[in-house]
Amino acid sequence: LFVTVFPVIAIAIRIDSPGPILFKQLRPGRNNRLFWCYKFRSMRTNTNSEMQATKNDLRITRIGAFLRKTSLDELPQFYNVLRGDMSVVGPRPNLIVHLEEYSKVIKEYPLRHWVTPGITGYAQVNGYRGETRETYQMAKRVEYDLLYMENWSLKLDMKIIWQTVANIVKGEENAY
Repeated sequence: LFVTVFPVIAIAIRIDSPGPILFKQLRPGRNNRLFWCYKFRSMRTNTNSEMQATKNDLRITRIGAFLRKTSLDELPQFYNVLRGDMSVVGPRPNLIVHLEEYSKVIKEYPLRHWVTPGITGYAQVNGYRGETRETYQMAKRVEYDLLYMENWSLKLDMKIIWQTVANIVKGEENAY
């Protein structure tokens, strides 16, 4: 699957807009250790990589919108899994600026960094995906991340993976 899909996505990105095919960004992982998180580039090349995507974000390319809506932009993160920086399921790795900002206002926020971040997570399949305009949105993510950590099981991981696939197929309101 990857052998077929990666080249097609790479060619589509290259045709759609100038710039690199992959986007990499430092993210805090387990124990706040920074790692390079890889994604297919879905935005025009810009200098502000610490700004979240917003609904109708003008930086998102045509191909990028499709990649983000279908979560195909996340496929290179399987390389992060192979490197040990990420797992398939776990709290999503947020931006460095989020670590700094939310650690000050959400008491439990640092606890989510006790485990390896994931490509998908319990918060995401429960509707807390995408932009966080308000602190309560991140607080809900943290709540679900901690529920995941407290109740981890292979069965829960499989449920989250299945729900992630179902959400990709049916589409998600916050996938942009």
